[in-house]
Amino acid sequence: MPVAVTPETVEAKVIETIVSFGPEVDDVNRASTFEALDVDSLDLVELAQVIEDEFGIALKGDDVKDIKTVGEVIDLVVSRA
Repeated sequence: MPVAVTPETVEAKVIETIVSFGPEVDDVNRASTFEALDVDSLDLVELAQVIEDEFGIALKGDDVKDIKTVGEVIDLVVSRA
């Protein structure tokens, strides 16, 4: 059963997942860019899979290709819920 989709749960899961790619947790916030965090396109594909598994929301390549910040991905997921 998917987890409730709230801005807080999505933010927590997105940040947890991004930290698993290597950045320090203190460096990851809504304003962080994926470029600054050294998160690449393969990481974003993995992040999209985690979001789908956790919240039941599918993000396609076109959805994430223009996303530059952590906050943008959080807002996208919340808006799809």
